Amino acid sequence: MTGRVPAPAGYRQVGENRYREVVGLGYEELHEGLVIEHRPGRTVTEADNVLMATLGGNVAPIHTDVHYSEQTEWGRPLVCSSITVHIVGGMTVRATSGLTTANLGLDDIRFTHPVFVGDTLYAETEVIARRRSRSRPDTGIVTCRTTGRNQDGKPVVTFARSFFVPIDAAAVRDRTGY
Repeated sequence: MTGRVPAPAGYRQVGENRYREVVGLGYEELHEGLVIEHRPGRTVTEADNVLMATLGGNVAPIHTDVHYSEQTEWGRPLVCSSITVHIVGGMTVRATSGLTTANLGLDDIRFTHPVFVGDTLYAETEVIARRRSRSRPDTGIVTCRTTGRNQDGKPVVTFARSFFVPIDAAAVRDRTGY
């Protein structure tokens, strides 16, 4: 068989029989109303909770003391909310903002259901606004609303995030080797 074979979805051709994974979308690809389901999911471990709570200085017993937590309505330690935002937000980067040069804001954070060690989190992002930057003509500003859900489909966190994305994603990929 001769002729050019199209690149597999999620990859771009960078040479003969050579493909590179695509990281991040460009301004034109991130249109209002676009919804992305991020995969794979991420199971929260005890190491995540203890290390990140300690690193952040949040040693509240509800996160780090099993005996204390057993006496609460939850009956076990809660995963620190900043860890939940970090994991769910991180799951979105590869698709939405992998080519960003800066985050501009994280707004309207709501924690809607507790997260425990052993829960598996999934993320879904909807592009809710975009515009060209007035101060950076080669850059767009995209705002997304992200919802993190647990393995039972219950929403555990929602937030909006705004970030810069390149108007010409192909030029950025060529220049940076992405």
